[in-house]
Amino acid sequence: MPMWREIWTTYGGRIAGISVGIILGLLYFIVGFWDMLFFGLLLWVGYAIGKMKDEQKGPIIPWQQLVEWLTERWRPFK
Repeated sequence: MPMWREIWTTYGGRIAGISVGIILGLLYFIVGFWDMLFFGLLLWVGYAIGKMKDEQKGPIIPWQQLVEWLTERWRPFK
């Protein structure tokens, strides 16, 4: 097994965390706090959607349930 693969399997989470910290720190210095915070929010949303897709928990947006709820909620003539 190559040395870099062994290091990645042992310390992968720490390496990824430090990398994200460095990137977010640079964004803070370059574009400002609120823009960096919004970027972090977008990263978290992307991660959450990707995790749901990986775990195959069904559709990200349950369109059928949403349409049924809206139909019941806003019937034109009750």
